[in-house]
Amino acid sequence: MDRPSNASPLKETLIRLPFASIRPEGWLKAQMQRDMAGFAGNLDRLVPGLIDDQIYTEGRLHRKSAARDLGNLKSGDAEGEDQYQWWNSETQSNWWDAYIRNAILLQDPAALDKAQQYVRRMLSSQDDDGYLGIYDKDLRYRFSSENGELWAKTTLFRGLLAYYEYTQSGEVWNALVRAVDDVMANYPMDQSSPFFSKGGFNGGISHGLTFTDVLDRMAQLSGDPRYLAYAAFLYRDYCQTDQSEQDAQLKNILSPDYKLQSHGVHTYEHLRPLAVAYYATGDPQLKQALDVYLGRIQAAVTCAGGPIGDEWIGGRMPDATQVGYEYCSIHELMDSYALLLQKTGNPTFADAMEDLFYNAAQGARHPEHSAIAYLKTDNSYEMMGTKNGEAEPNRVQTRYKYSPVHQDVAVCCAPNAGRISPYFVQAAWMKKDDRTLAALLLAPSTLETEVDGAPVRIVTETRYPYSQQLVFRLELSSPLAFCLKVRKPAWCTEVKSSEAYREEQGFLVFDRRFAPGDEIRLTLESDVRVLTGAAGDHYFAYGPLVYARPIEAAEEIGRTYAPGFEDRMYRSLDPVRYGYVPGQKAQFSRGRILARLKNQATQKIEQVALVPIGKTVLRQAGF
Repeated sequence: MDRPSNASPLKETLIRLPFASIRPEGWLKAQMQRDMAGFAGNLDRLVPGLIDDQIYTEGRLHRKSAARDLGNLKSGDAEGEDQYQWWNSETQSNWWDAYIRNAILLQDPAALDKAQQYVRRMLSSQDDDGYLGIYDKDLRYRFSSENGELWAKTTLFRGLLAYYEYTQSGEVWNALVRAVDDVMANYPMDQSSPFFSKGGFNGGISHGLTFTDVLDRMAQLSGDPRYLAYAAFLYRDYCQTDQSEQDAQLKNILSPDYKLQSHGVHTYEHLRPLAVAYYATGDPQLKQALDVYLGRIQAAVTCAGGPIGDEWIGGRMPDATQVGYEYCSIHELMDSYALLLQKTGNPTFADAMEDLFYNAAQGARHPEHSAIAYLKTDNSYEMMGTKNGEAEPNRVQTRYKYSPVHQDVAVCCAPNAGRISPYFVQAAWMKKDDRTLAALLLAPSTLETEVDGAPVRIVTETRYPYSQQLVFRLELSSPLAFCLKVRKPAWCTEVKSSEAYREEQGFLVFDRRFAPGDEIRLTLESDVRVLTGAAGDHYFAYGPLVYARPIEAAEEIGRTYAPGFEDRMYRSLDPVRYGYVPGQKAQFSRGRILARLKNQATQKIEQVALVPIGKTVLRQAGF
């Protein structure tokens, strides 16, 4: 991939609001509060050896650093001990990113104080030349094989950016500018190769491509074009080097016979650097690549929104029973959709985000305990560690269970499960311009922003997605003329509104002079839908939710990390499976879908009650 001679950044469609402009309410706020009382707020207590590792400060890595014992079994991981050296940086920084964002959105005083202390500690570790990271001077920027230089910075800087956007701290911003300048000075654009590797597994290097997350946001906050130019350089270098995670390399994207095969998390997170590189340059070849890559990814998503990869995609297609997905992949694809939503303004990305968050993400959380599934399948017939009881050769599989930590595998999914709700909330509203607000993701929330310099507060009162009724309550200091756009979901068959609107490119548009206390009331009608998966299985959906038949299970308790924080496994007590019957009508009644399905044991057609997939542990979702 050559650098285009006429590179010119493209104009983005929507403006992302500063973090904390949108805060959760209702059931979503309550769930985030439970998470902070659970795994998302206590990981430092559950695995103190990982979180307390001073890898960014006095414990930076050097040539004689001892191998790290992370407490994981390593069975099924990619070969190579070097990756375990940087793992704690990912665990720590993704967890702190989640902790900072939840603390801010929930306005939790104790958590905010703890976050402030962490930020001060990280800033105090910055060297005089601006370096912030995990390597001592004998290693930093001097690699020929697997390393976590850019990845450790990415995970750290994303949390610091959220803190800066909330506090507007000049000290934090200046530290970030100096740290990014240090990267650009030591990996000079078009004169170095940050992604160079002599071969072998180099997943940490490939993870580092998401340093474009930091660059993209700093460009938006500062208007400095250097950051976008450097982001495009990083993608070019990634494409021209030897990578074990190669799905997003330009040569592979543009090869018509290539199938997604890499570690799912890499595949889905790399959608963002590709999109950033395209918007940084306007290169038509990158536009072509973005369309192809997005199409491949969309073909690798289950009807419940789960991006396959357990953990590698391996050229497969979605299958409700045979192919699982990782919680990290759920978060990373959702964040990639959010970036595309902001840059394109296309509401189909908001539909995809809701499908992912309200179905796959909720369905991989334990509905009653503070624990998440590292891997999950849409049809989940047991959660005893393996994929529905399947024994995998040369692999000890333990990922198919519920845990607040998953230390026996890797402490990556639990931190990302803590990040996903704040990232979802921050994309719920954006601006089109100074007088146009867009409600993109439907959820209970409060927006605080300005329109033409005047303060605006909009409270969205709803139980969505469990109810399709929404009230937008406008709290203004005085009458104000502006445009309010509300996304019309793709599944919506009819809109009932308290006032007139016009439809425009997937949005309901209310453009008038609003008075303090005005309300817009909406009811979004839906039919029961039958979705067909890539393997020919059928799913039932109503509104934004996919429904499943819950399966009765016996629970087994595994490792206990602390009182109330245990690994939980489930064995089915009900072997019955159901098949889809064409032509049979399903109906929605009192929060359930009543479907007529064939009992595979008796071959009789029965009425079966289906519930939202997020309310299940074991289940059948595809028929």
